[in-house]
Amino acid sequence: MEKTKNSYKKSGVNITLANSFVKHIAKISRKNVKKKNGVQNHENIGAFGSAFDISSIKIKDPLIVSSTDGVGTKLDLANRFKKFDTIGIDLVAMCVNDLIVQGAKPLFFLDYMAVDKIILKKVKLIIKGIIKGCNISGCSLIGGETAEMPGIYIKNNFDLAGFSVGIVSKKKLLVKKKVKKNNIILAIPSSGIHSNGYSLVRSILKKNKISKDLKKELLKPTKIYVNEILKLHQNNLINSAAHITGGGIIENIVRSVPEELSVNIDLSKIKIKKVFKWLKKNNLSDYEMLRTFNCGVGFCLIVKKRNIKKIKKYFTKEYMPYEIGYISINKKRINLEKKLRW
Repeated sequence: MEKTKNSYKKSGVNITLANSFVKHIAKISRKNVKKKNGVQNHENIGAFGSAFDISSIKIKDPLIVSSTDGVGTKLDLANRFKKFDTIGIDLVAMCVNDLIVQGAKPLFFLDYMAVDKIILKKVKLIIKGIIKGCNISGCSLIGGETAEMPGIYIKNNFDLAGFSVGIVSKKKLLVKKKVKKNNIILAIPSSGIHSNGYSLVRSILKKNKISKDLKKELLKPTKIYVNEILKLHQNNLINSAAHITGGGIIENIVRSVPEELSVNIDLSKIKIKKVFKWLKKNNLSDYEMLRTFNCGVGFCLIVKKRNIKKIKKYFTKEYMPYEIGYISINKKRINLEKKLRW
């Protein structure tokens, strides 16, 4: 073929490099993703579509549960601090933590990565984190898309989105109608800020010096709660659950409680992590903190009081659940009692 003076590569899209990256993903997926339920689908990577064999999964009346999410502007800090190997864990966590709210076991994950230009070292680190997140949550990375879009993204900027699918028996689906008056609300600690509120964090950082410890704290990956929550659910120890993401405790717990019931939270019982105390010092009200950040509570369980002792056996000291409230009948959907202890 004759050589051309113009080309796709010269316009900013390197197909050869993209193909090399796809081969890399397929290779490390085979090596690192654990085989679950006798199912493995690494040959899908690079194909037009991704198949997943569910024939060996013995679940009566199965329901498929799906979730999609991103990492938000935490990506900007990953770029700024050149730390790319954990942001993929955040991506997986934001999706699979939503699946387990309904009692679903994560099966597989797909990612979407959009960049201005493929830099192999950078995208390999991102995919390394995604695969680690899949390993932690027991699901397989079976496909995805890497889009090189010069002119759409500013130099070195990128975006990530994830899509996860899980499975649960129809009888075992966690639904809010199981919540009853006098049920107890348990808080499970977060690992840190997780992946919400980073636009506000970035705004605050413009006016503050950033220490080495703070950098580490700001990019600490989101805790994946899959293993603990699924074990509790298998043993019928949960009535309902809530993943504390955007909107914080104020807006997320009520999503998992019937309209006729009320959520009562004792704010003084919340164990606030150090990073949130630092954020609070930047002229933020308690309401703004509670509505923007998880404030140290990454996940909530609504349970029968008699099950609390059994529930605690499934957690390490770092993520030990503790009581922060209860369910009642009240005209208000949520009652915030006492004050946060800064």
